[in-house]
Amino acid sequence: MDTDVAIIGAGPAGLALACGLAGSGLRITLLERAPEAAIADPAFDGREIALTHRSQGILRDLGAWAHIPMAETAPLREAKVLNGANPLALRFAPGRDGEPLGRLVPNQLIRRALFQVAATTEARLVAGRAVTGLALAPQGATVTLEGGEAVTARVVVAADSRFSAARRLAGIGAEMLDFGRTMIVARVAHEAPHGGVATEWFGHGQTIAMLPLNGAMSSAVLTLLPAEAEAAMAMTAEEFGAEVTRRYQRRLGAMTLAGTRHAYPLVAAYAHRFAGRRFALLGDAAVGMHPVTAHGFNFGLSGAEILAGEIRRAGDPGAVAGLFRYASQHRRATLPLFLATNAVARLYSDDRAPARLARAALIGAGAALAPVRRAIVAGLMDAGQRLGPAARLRS
Repeated sequence: MDTDVAIIGAGPAGLALACGLAGSGLRITLLERAPEAAIADPAFDGREIALTHRSQGILRDLGAWAHIPMAETAPLREAKVLNGANPLALRFAPGRDGEPLGRLVPNQLIRRALFQVAATTEARLVAGRAVTGLALAPQGATVTLEGGEAVTARVVVAADSRFSAARRLAGIGAEMLDFGRTMIVARVAHEAPHGGVATEWFGHGQTIAMLPLNGAMSSAVLTLLPAEAEAAMAMTAEEFGAEVTRRYQRRLGAMTLAGTRHAYPLVAAYAHRFAGRRFALLGDAAVGMHPVTAHGFNFGLSGAEILAGEIRRAGDPGAVAGLFRYASQHRRATLPLFLATNAVARLYSDDRAPARLARAALIGAGAALAPVRRAIVAGLMDAGQRLGPAARLRS
């Protein structure tokens, strides 16, 4: 099987790249180990994605935003960070125009929308078969699939998770940071209104976030030690609702479980390099973020936009100059926040007295310094950081 661009992984980043290359005249092939049915109509996985304004724009330009029911999304009007019993809170609110910081969108709806767009393009999907081999040569690349079939391509893009097998096959290492915690996500109904405010509360021995959904409903995100997480997953629905109520100290009143629970190990990843000969990394395979800053998914979309632009502009989609321009730009955009996020996550998961004092001081400083808060809000809303719409790339 011959193709111009082979994309390993038909998750959001891989699908976004395929959509961004639509109409380019290039042959695009998506290689995905999961069956097609699981990609076309993905199951609810508990994750609510905080899409920045830039990410919404990218999805709009790709045509995917129109496939996401707005009634299923929720505005993120404000965010605040709490530290233990400290009365001070670090608050992030939008500017005077009242535009929300972003929108919370269920992960499976974004994935389904991107698949619907990709299905209308010339991209070919090979599903239900894992990648077992990868050979990169100056003139092209060869991907070997389960069963022995070979796919030759002018460039291979790996977007197959932060534990990327393709990254390893390409001989690219990654900094892997295991936080030793498990994240449980679940929708909960509650008595008191949330006002569209997301809360991240760092308490003694736990981190708990509440992401505001429509109505009196939130997505609860519990970060616990593995043994505690295992016990929480084994609770009955009634016990789990009571446990979240207790851990959140009834800030939103009594809570009840309103859906399924999902557990994810907290591991961050950052590839040593994002590109090589006839090869590039995208999405979590390049940058797998800790979720505390909610930027991992957004980085995947912005990376797809940058890479699509470089591939479209090149006479040869695997030309080293274009791939390394993508790698350089994506690294500049992601590395500072990746390092800062890991520092924050370590600081706020450390219950020793010096760490508690340090984060109390940081929250106090941020609460008092309006310019600092405004700068962070501008980053959250991606003010003035748009790199150029994908629609312009396709024209």
